[in-house]
Amino acid sequence: MPGPRTSSPATNQPVASSDIPGPGRDGHRSRGTGSAAAVLRAVLDHGPVARSFIGSATGLSPAAVSRQTADLISLGVLRELPAAACGPRAGRPSVPIDVDTDTHLACGVHIAVPMLTFGLVDLRGRTVAREELPHSGDAAELINLIARGLPRFLQRHAGRRRVLGLGVVTGGHVDGRTGTVVEHEPLGWRNLQLGPLLAARTGLPVRVDSHAHALAEAEILFGEPRARSSLVHLFVGNVVDAAIATEGVVHRGLRSAAGGVAHLPVPGARQPCPCGERGCAQASLSDRALLVKAVERGILPRPDPMLLQQAVAAGEPAAVELVRRRLGDIAKVVATLLDMLDPELLVLTELGVLFQPALLPDLFEEIVAHSRSCRDPEPVVRPSSFGADVLAVAATAAVLNSVHRSPRTLDAFSRHPVLAAGAAGVAGGAVPGRIPEAALK
Repeated sequence: MPGPRTSSPATNQPVASSDIPGPGRDGHRSRGTGSAAAVLRAVLDHGPVARSFIGSATGLSPAAVSRQTADLISLGVLRELPAAACGPRAGRPSVPIDVDTDTHLACGVHIAVPMLTFGLVDLRGRTVAREELPHSGDAAELINLIARGLPRFLQRHAGRRRVLGLGVVTGGHVDGRTGTVVEHEPLGWRNLQLGPLLAARTGLPVRVDSHAHALAEAEILFGEPRARSSLVHLFVGNVVDAAIATEGVVHRGLRSAAGGVAHLPVPGARQPCPCGERGCAQASLSDRALLVKAVERGILPRPDPMLLQQAVAAGEPAAVELVRRRLGDIAKVVATLLDMLDPELLVLTELGVLFQPALLPDLFEEIVAHSRSCRDPEPVVRPSSFGADVLAVAATAAVLNSVHRSPRTLDAFSRHPVLAAGAAGVAGGAVPGRIPEAALK
Protein backbone atom coordinates (compact mmCIF):
# COMPACT_ATOMS: atom_id res chain seq x y z
CA MET A 1 0.00 0.00 0.00
CA PRO A 2 1.78 3.18 -1.10
CA GLY A 3 2.06 6.02 1.35
CA PRO A 4 4.71 7.89 3.31
CA ARG A 5 6.54 5.97 5.98
CA THR A 6 6.38 7.91 9.19
CA SER A 7 9.30 7.90 11.56
CA SER A 8 8.70 7.94 15.27
CA PRO A 9 10.67 10.32 17.47
CA ALA A 10 13.52 8.80 19.42
CA THR A 11 12.51 8.04 22.95
CA ASN A 12 14.51 9.46 25.85
CA GLN A 13 13.30 6.75 28.22
CA PRO A 14 15.95 4.37 29.56
CA VAL A 15 15.94 0.91 28.06
CA ALA A 16 16.13 -1.84 30.65
CA SER A 17 16.34 -5.57 30.20
CA SER A 18 12.76 -5.80 31.43
CA ASP A 19 11.63 -3.83 28.36
CA ILE A 20 12.61 -6.76 26.14
CA PRO A 21 10.07 -9.61 26.05
CA GLY A 22 11.31 -13.11 26.83
CA PRO A 23 9.79 -16.60 26.38
CA GLY A 24 6.08 -16.83 27.18
CA ARG A 25 3.59 -19.64 27.75
CA ASP A 26 2.55 -19.67 24.11
CA GLY A 27 6.06 -20.03 22.74
CA HIS A 28 6.42 -16.33 21.95
CA ARG A 29 8.36 -13.79 23.98
CA SER A 30 7.49 -12.28 27.33
CA ARG A 31 9.28 -9.72 29.45
CA GLY A 32 12.81 -10.17 30.70
CA THR A 33 15.04 -11.59 27.98
CA GLY A 34 18.45 -10.21 28.96
CA SER A 35 21.35 -8.00 28.30
CA ALA A 36 21.93 -8.68 24.60
CA ALA A 37 18.37 -7.72 23.67
CA ALA A 38 18.48 -4.66 25.93
CA VAL A 39 21.69 -3.46 24.26
CA LEU A 40 20.20 -4.00 20.81
CA ARG A 41 17.01 -2.17 21.81
CA ALA A 42 19.01 0.83 23.04
CA VAL A 43 20.99 1.03 19.81
CA LEU A 44 17.87 0.51 17.69
CA ASP A 45 16.12 3.39 19.48
CA HIS A 46 19.00 5.85 19.68
CA GLY A 47 21.87 4.71 17.46
CA PRO A 48 24.49 5.46 16.51
CA VAL A 49 25.57 5.86 20.13
CA ALA A 50 28.66 5.50 22.27
CA ARG A 51 29.11 2.53 24.57
CA SER A 52 28.80 4.87 27.54
CA PHE A 53 25.30 5.84 26.38
CA ILE A 54 24.32 2.17 26.11
CA GLY A 55 25.40 1.69 29.71
CA SER A 56 23.32 4.66 30.87
CA ALA A 57 20.29 3.53 28.88
CA THR A 58 20.36 -0.09 30.03
CA GLY A 59 21.88 0.13 33.49
CA LEU A 60 24.56 -2.37 32.50
CA SER A 61 28.14 -2.06 33.73
CA PRO A 62 30.85 -0.91 31.30
CA ALA A 63 32.27 -4.44 31.29
CA ALA A 64 28.86 -5.93 30.46
CA VAL A 65 28.29 -3.38 27.70
CA SER A 66 31.72 -4.11 26.23
CA ARG A 67 31.08 -7.86 26.32
CA GLN A 68 27.59 -7.64 24.82
CA THR A 69 28.55 -5.21 22.05
CA ALA A 70 31.54 -7.36 21.11
CA ASP A 71 29.32 -10.43 20.86
CA LEU A 72 26.66 -8.62 18.82
CA ILE A 73 29.29 -7.17 16.48
CA SER A 74 30.70 -10.66 15.91
CA LEU A 75 27.18 -11.89 15.06
CA GLY A 76 26.66 -9.10 12.52
CA VAL A 77 23.90 -7.46 14.57
CA LEU A 78 25.81 -4.31 15.56
CA ARG A 79 28.74 -2.54 13.93
CA GLU A 80 31.28 0.11 14.83
CA LEU A 81 31.29 3.31 12.83
CA PRO A 82 34.35 5.51 12.26
CA ALA A 83 35.50 7.18 15.47
CA ALA A 84 34.00 10.60 16.15
CA ALA A 85 34.37 13.10 18.95
CA CYS A 86 31.22 13.19 21.09
CA GLY A 87 29.96 16.75 21.39
CA PRO A 88 31.90 19.98 20.98
CA ARG A 89 34.56 19.16 23.57
CA ALA A 90 37.99 18.06 22.51
CA GLY A 91 39.10 14.77 23.95
CA ARG A 92 39.26 11.07 23.38
CA PRO A 93 37.22 10.14 20.30
CA SER A 94 34.23 7.88 20.82
CA VAL A 95 33.51 4.89 18.57
CA PRO A 96 29.79 4.97 17.74
CA ILE A 97 27.82 1.74 17.70
CA ASP A 98 24.90 1.24 15.30
CA VAL A 99 22.68 -1.54 14.04
CA ASP A 100 24.40 -3.51 11.27
CA THR A 101 22.15 -3.25 8.21
CA ASP A 102 24.69 -4.68 5.76
CA THR A 103 25.13 -8.28 6.95
CA HIS A 104 21.67 -9.79 7.44
CA LEU A 105 18.26 -9.47 5.80
CA ALA A 106 14.90 -10.95 6.71
CA CYS A 107 12.91 -12.34 3.81
CA GLY A 108 9.13 -12.39 3.77
CA VAL A 109 6.10 -13.22 1.68
CA HIS A 110 2.76 -11.50 2.23
CA ILE A 111 -0.18 -13.39 0.72
CA ALA A 112 -3.13 -11.17 -0.17
CA VAL A 113 -5.94 -11.34 -2.74
CA PRO A 114 -5.00 -11.40 -5.62
CA MET A 115 -1.33 -10.49 -5.07
CA LEU A 116 1.59 -11.82 -3.11
CA THR A 117 4.45 -9.55 -2.05
CA PHE A 118 8.09 -10.61 -1.67
CA GLY A 119 10.05 -8.41 0.73
CA LEU A 120 13.60 -8.02 2.04
CA VAL A 121 13.96 -5.97 5.22
CA ASP A 122 17.06 -5.06 7.23
CA LEU A 123 17.52 -5.20 11.00
CA ARG A 124 16.20 -1.65 11.36
CA GLY A 125 12.91 -2.62 9.74
CA ARG A 126 13.70 -0.76 6.53
CA THR A 127 12.63 -2.35 3.28
CA VAL A 128 15.50 -3.09 0.91
CA ALA A 129 13.39 -4.57 -1.89
CA ARG A 130 9.82 -5.67 -2.58
CA GLU A 131 8.09 -7.17 -5.58
CA GLU A 132 4.47 -8.12 -6.25
CA LEU A 133 3.15 -11.09 -8.20
CA PRO A 134 -0.46 -11.98 -9.03
CA HIS A 135 -1.76 -15.39 -8.00
CA SER A 136 -4.93 -17.41 -8.56
CA GLY A 137 -5.57 -18.28 -4.92
CA ASP A 138 -5.09 -22.00 -5.49
CA ALA A 139 -2.92 -23.24 -2.63
CA ALA A 140 -0.80 -25.69 -4.64
CA GLU A 141 -0.12 -23.15 -7.38
CA LEU A 142 0.71 -20.44 -4.86
CA ILE A 143 3.21 -22.60 -2.97
CA ASN A 144 4.93 -23.49 -6.21
CA LEU A 145 4.90 -19.82 -7.27
CA ILE A 146 6.67 -18.88 -4.04
CA ALA A 147 9.18 -21.73 -4.36
CA ARG A 148 10.05 -20.66 -7.92
CA GLY A 149 9.94 -16.91 -7.39
CA LEU A 150 11.83 -16.66 -4.10
CA PRO A 151 15.28 -17.73 -5.40
CA ARG A 152 15.01 -15.30 -8.31
CA PHE A 153 13.94 -12.47 -6.00
CA LEU A 154 16.91 -13.13 -3.71
CA GLN A 155 19.34 -13.34 -6.61
CA ARG A 156 18.17 -9.91 -7.80
CA HIS A 157 18.23 -8.14 -4.47
CA ALA A 158 20.03 -9.88 -1.58
CA GLY A 159 23.58 -9.67 -2.88
CA ARG A 160 26.07 -11.14 -0.39
CA ARG A 161 23.92 -10.49 2.67
CA ARG A 162 22.73 -13.44 4.72
CA VAL A 163 19.03 -14.23 4.77
CA LEU A 164 17.64 -14.96 8.24
CA GLY A 165 14.82 -17.26 7.24
CA LEU A 166 11.44 -16.83 5.62
CA GLY A 167 8.44 -15.11 7.17
CA VAL A 168 5.02 -15.71 5.62
CA VAL A 169 1.91 -13.80 6.61
CA THR A 170 -1.66 -13.73 5.44
CA GLY A 171 -5.06 -12.70 6.70
CA GLY A 172 -7.60 -14.62 8.69
CA HIS A 173 -7.03 -17.20 11.43
CA VAL A 174 -3.42 -18.38 11.44
CA ASP A 175 -1.79 -20.68 14.00
CA GLY A 176 1.81 -19.54 14.05
CA ARG A 177 2.86 -22.38 16.36
CA THR A 178 2.13 -25.01 13.70
CA GLY A 179 2.42 -22.82 10.59
CA THR A 180 -1.20 -23.56 9.70
CA VAL A 181 -3.71 -21.26 8.02
CA VAL A 182 -6.77 -22.37 9.98
CA GLU A 183 -9.20 -20.26 7.95
CA HIS A 184 -8.87 -17.65 5.22
CA GLU A 185 -12.37 -16.86 3.93
CA PRO A 186 -11.51 -14.90 0.75
CA LEU A 187 -9.06 -17.59 -0.42
CA GLY A 188 -11.24 -20.48 0.72
CA TRP A 189 -8.40 -22.05 2.71
CA ARG A 190 -9.03 -24.34 5.68
CA ASN A 191 -6.32 -25.99 7.78
CA LEU A 192 -3.60 -25.42 5.18
CA GLN A 193 -0.20 -26.44 6.59
CA LEU A 194 1.53 -23.57 4.83
CA GLY A 195 4.68 -23.44 6.95
CA PRO A 196 5.69 -27.11 6.66
CA LEU A 197 4.88 -27.16 2.94
CA LEU A 198 7.01 -24.09 2.21
CA ALA A 199 9.84 -25.31 4.45
CA ALA A 200 9.92 -28.54 2.46
CA ARG A 201 10.02 -26.65 -0.83
CA THR A 202 12.53 -23.93 0.05
CA GLY A 203 14.82 -25.62 2.59
CA LEU A 204 14.40 -22.54 4.81
CA PRO A 205 13.11 -22.18 8.36
CA VAL A 206 9.63 -20.70 7.84
CA ARG A 207 7.63 -18.64 10.34
CA VAL A 208 3.94 -18.18 9.52
CA ASP A 209 1.69 -15.59 11.17
CA SER A 210 -1.46 -13.58 10.62
CA HIS A 211 -0.70 -10.17 9.19
CA ALA A 212 -2.54 -8.35 11.99
CA HIS A 213 -0.38 -10.06 14.61
CA ALA A 214 2.75 -9.56 12.49
CA LEU A 215 2.07 -5.86 12.00
CA ALA A 216 1.56 -5.45 15.73
CA GLU A 217 4.97 -7.06 16.27
CA ALA A 218 6.48 -4.69 13.71
CA GLU A 219 4.95 -1.63 15.38
CA ILE A 220 6.35 -2.76 18.73
CA LEU A 221 9.81 -3.27 17.24
CA PHE A 222 10.09 -0.31 14.88
CA GLY A 223 7.11 2.01 15.37
CA GLU A 224 6.22 4.50 18.06
CA PRO A 225 7.63 3.67 21.51
CA ARG A 226 4.08 3.92 22.91
CA ALA A 227 3.27 0.67 21.09
CA ARG A 228 5.40 -1.16 23.67
CA SER A 229 2.98 -0.17 26.42
CA SER A 230 -0.41 -1.10 24.95
CA LEU A 231 -1.39 -1.42 21.32
CA VAL A 232 -4.35 -2.37 19.17
CA HIS A 233 -3.72 -2.89 15.47
CA LEU A 234 -6.71 -2.92 13.08
CA PHE A 235 -6.18 -4.13 9.52
CA VAL A 236 -8.83 -3.42 6.88
CA GLY A 237 -8.11 -5.02 3.51
CA ASN A 238 -9.60 -8.07 1.86
CA VAL A 239 -9.89 -9.36 5.39
CA VAL A 240 -10.68 -7.35 8.50
CA ASP A 241 -8.79 -8.40 11.60
CA ALA A 242 -7.05 -6.99 14.65
CA ALA A 243 -4.26 -7.64 17.13
CA ILE A 244 -3.88 -6.69 20.77
CA ALA A 245 -0.58 -6.23 22.62
CA THR A 246 0.34 -5.22 26.16
CA GLU A 247 3.80 -4.68 27.64
CA GLY A 248 5.38 -5.46 24.28
CA VAL A 249 3.72 -8.87 23.87
CA VAL A 250 1.06 -9.68 21.27
CA HIS A 251 -1.83 -11.62 22.80
CA ARG A 252 -2.55 -14.56 20.51
CA GLY A 253 -4.97 -16.57 22.58
CA LEU A 254 -5.44 -20.25 23.31
CA ARG A 255 -6.22 -21.06 19.65
CA SER A 256 -4.15 -18.23 18.08
CA ALA A 257 -7.47 -16.54 17.29
CA ALA A 258 -7.22 -13.40 19.44
CA GLY A 259 -8.18 -10.22 17.62
CA GLY A 260 -10.77 -11.78 15.35
CA VAL A 261 -13.15 -8.92 14.50
CA ALA A 262 -14.34 -10.12 11.08
CA HIS A 263 -17.81 -10.84 12.44
CA LEU A 264 -18.08 -7.87 14.77
CA PRO A 265 -21.41 -6.20 13.88
CA VAL A 266 -21.15 -2.73 12.34
CA PRO A 267 -24.09 -0.53 13.41
CA GLY A 268 -26.25 0.37 10.42
CA ALA A 269 -24.57 -2.07 8.00
CA ARG A 270 -26.79 -4.63 6.25
CA GLN A 271 -24.47 -6.49 3.87
CA PRO A 272 -25.05 -10.27 3.98
CA CYS A 273 -22.15 -12.30 5.38
CA PRO A 274 -21.26 -15.92 4.55
CA CYS A 275 -21.82 -16.69 8.24
CA GLY A 276 -25.55 -16.07 7.72
CA GLU A 277 -25.71 -12.74 9.56
CA ARG A 278 -25.80 -9.22 8.15
CA GLY A 279 -23.53 -6.28 8.80
CA CYS A 280 -20.40 -8.17 9.90
CA ALA A 281 -17.23 -6.06 9.74
CA GLN A 282 -15.51 -8.08 7.02
CA ALA A 283 -18.59 -8.35 4.80
CA SER A 284 -19.27 -4.63 5.18
CA LEU A 285 -15.84 -2.98 5.31
CA SER A 286 -13.41 -5.16 3.34
CA ASP A 287 -11.75 -4.04 0.13
CA ARG A 288 -13.85 -6.62 -1.70
CA ALA A 289 -17.02 -4.90 -0.51
CA LEU A 290 -15.54 -1.54 -1.47
CA LEU A 291 -14.69 -2.79 -4.97
CA VAL A 292 -18.28 -3.91 -5.52
CA LYS A 293 -19.47 -0.40 -4.69
CA ALA A 294 -16.79 1.17 -6.90
CA VAL A 295 -17.96 -0.84 -9.91
CA GLU A 296 -21.66 -0.26 -9.17
CA ARG A 297 -21.07 3.51 -9.06
CA GLY A 298 -18.97 3.59 -12.22
CA ILE A 299 -15.79 4.57 -10.41
CA LEU A 300 -13.96 1.48 -11.72
CA PRO A 301 -14.57 -0.60 -14.86
CA ARG A 302 -13.93 -3.86 -12.97
CA PRO A 303 -13.25 -4.95 -9.36
CA ASP A 304 -9.47 -4.57 -9.53
CA PRO A 305 -7.82 -3.64 -6.19
CA MET A 306 -4.80 -2.09 -7.92
CA LEU A 307 -7.05 0.22 -9.94
CA LEU A 308 -8.75 1.31 -6.73
CA GLN A 309 -5.42 1.99 -5.01
CA GLN A 310 -4.26 4.03 -8.00
CA ALA A 311 -7.48 6.04 -8.05
CA VAL A 312 -7.31 6.81 -4.33
CA ALA A 313 -3.59 7.64 -4.49
CA ALA A 314 -4.23 9.98 -7.43
CA GLY A 315 -6.92 11.75 -5.42
CA GLU A 316 -9.76 11.03 -7.84
CA PRO A 317 -12.74 12.65 -6.08
CA ALA A 318 -15.22 9.78 -6.46
CA ALA A 319 -12.70 7.20 -5.20
CA VAL A 320 -11.63 9.39 -2.28
CA GLU A 321 -15.26 9.97 -1.32
CA LEU A 322 -15.86 6.21 -1.41
CA VAL A 323 -13.06 5.50 1.07
CA ARG A 324 -14.08 8.50 3.19
CA ARG A 325 -17.54 7.02 3.61
CA ARG A 326 -16.05 3.65 4.51
CA LEU A 327 -13.89 5.32 7.15
CA GLY A 328 -17.12 6.49 8.76
CA ASP A 329 -18.08 2.84 9.32
CA ILE A 330 -14.54 1.81 10.25
CA ALA A 331 -14.71 4.50 12.94
CA LYS A 332 -17.51 2.52 14.59
CA VAL A 333 -15.23 -0.51 14.91
CA VAL A 334 -12.36 1.68 16.12
CA ALA A 335 -14.64 3.27 18.72
CA THR A 336 -15.67 -0.15 20.00
CA LEU A 337 -12.03 -1.25 20.32
CA LEU A 338 -11.08 1.97 22.10
CA ASP A 339 -13.97 1.60 24.55
CA MET A 340 -13.22 -2.07 25.22
CA LEU A 341 -9.43 -1.95 25.48
CA ASP A 342 -8.43 1.70 26.08
CA PRO A 343 -4.98 1.26 24.45
CA GLU A 344 -2.23 3.84 24.51
CA LEU A 345 -2.01 3.48 20.72
CA LEU A 346 -4.38 2.16 18.04
CA VAL A 347 -2.79 1.70 14.60
CA LEU A 348 -5.05 1.51 11.55
CA THR A 349 -3.74 -0.05 8.34
CA GLU A 350 -6.25 0.82 5.63
CA LEU A 351 -6.29 2.10 2.07
CA GLY A 352 -7.74 5.54 2.78
CA VAL A 353 -5.50 6.67 5.64
CA LEU A 354 -2.35 5.37 3.91
CA PHE A 355 -3.07 7.06 0.58
CA GLN A 356 -4.99 10.10 1.78
CA PRO A 357 -3.92 11.10 5.31
CA ALA A 358 -6.01 14.25 4.90
CA LEU A 359 -8.99 11.98 5.64
CA LEU A 360 -7.83 11.40 9.21
CA PRO A 361 -9.82 14.34 10.67
CA ASP A 362 -13.00 12.79 9.23
CA LEU A 363 -12.10 9.51 10.92
CA PHE A 364 -11.45 11.25 14.24
CA GLU A 365 -14.78 13.07 14.09
CA GLU A 366 -16.67 9.82 13.54
CA ILE A 367 -14.78 8.08 16.35
CA VAL A 368 -15.84 10.80 18.78
CA ALA A 369 -19.43 10.44 17.58
CA HIS A 370 -19.49 6.70 18.35
CA SER A 371 -17.12 6.26 21.31
CA ARG A 372 -18.32 6.47 24.89
CA SER A 373 -14.85 7.08 26.31
CA CYS A 374 -12.55 8.66 23.69
CA ARG A 375 -13.10 12.38 23.28
CA ASP A 376 -9.79 13.11 21.55
CA PRO A 377 -8.69 10.24 19.28
CA GLU A 378 -5.99 12.15 17.41
CA PRO A 379 -3.16 11.34 19.86
CA VAL A 380 -4.24 7.70 20.07
CA VAL A 381 -5.25 6.62 16.55
CA ARG A 382 -2.46 6.58 13.97
CA PRO A 383 -1.91 5.09 10.50
CA SER A 384 0.68 2.37 10.04
CA SER A 385 4.30 3.41 10.58
CA PHE A 386 5.39 1.66 7.38
CA GLY A 387 3.51 3.35 4.55
CA ALA A 388 4.16 1.77 1.16
CA ASP A 389 6.25 -0.96 2.78
CA VAL A 390 3.59 -2.19 5.19
CA LEU A 391 3.10 -5.59 3.55
CA ALA A 392 6.83 -6.31 3.18
CA VAL A 393 7.50 -5.36 6.80
CA ALA A 394 4.56 -7.48 7.98
CA ALA A 395 5.92 -10.47 6.10
CA THR A 396 9.33 -10.27 7.76
CA ALA A 397 8.15 -9.29 11.25
CA ALA A 398 8.18 -12.80 12.72
CA VAL A 399 11.80 -13.35 11.63
CA LEU A 400 12.96 -9.92 12.80
CA ASN A 401 11.10 -10.27 16.08
CA SER A 402 12.97 -13.49 16.83
CA VAL A 403 16.33 -11.82 16.22
CA HIS A 404 15.60 -8.65 18.18
CA ARG A 405 14.13 -10.45 21.19
CA SER A 406 16.92 -13.03 21.28
CA PRO A 407 19.89 -11.88 19.17
CA ARG A 408 21.89 -15.02 19.89
CA THR A 409 19.47 -17.01 17.73
CA LEU A 410 21.78 -15.91 14.93
CA ASP A 411 24.11 -18.69 16.12
CA ALA A 412 21.47 -21.18 14.99
CA PHE A 413 21.03 -19.38 11.67
CA SER A 414 24.77 -19.61 11.04
CA ARG A 415 24.61 -23.40 11.43
CA HIS A 416 21.62 -23.90 9.12
CA PRO A 417 22.81 -25.76 5.98
CA VAL A 418 21.05 -23.38 3.56
CA LEU A 419 21.31 -20.09 5.47
CA ALA A 420 24.99 -20.55 6.27
CA ALA A 421 25.73 -20.34 2.54
CA GLY A 422 24.27 -16.82 2.38
CA ALA A 423 21.84 -15.55 -0.23
CA ALA A 424 23.42 -17.73 -2.89
CA GLY A 425 22.69 -20.79 -0.79
CA VAL A 426 19.09 -19.73 -0.30
CA ALA A 427 18.70 -19.08 -4.00
CA GLY A 428 19.93 -22.57 -4.70
CA GLY A 429 18.05 -24.24 -1.87
CA ALA A 430 14.57 -24.60 -3.34
CA VAL A 431 13.50 -28.21 -3.64
CA PRO A 432 12.10 -29.02 -7.10
CA GLY A 433 8.76 -30.66 -7.70
CA ARG A 434 5.11 -29.86 -7.19
CA ILE A 435 3.08 -30.16 -4.03
CA PRO A 436 1.00 -33.36 -3.93
CA GLU A 437 -2.69 -32.53 -3.78
CA ALA A 438 -3.08 -34.86 -0.79
CA ALA A 439 -0.80 -32.60 1.25
CA LEU A 440 -3.21 -29.71 0.75
CA LYS A 441 -6.27 -31.53 2.09
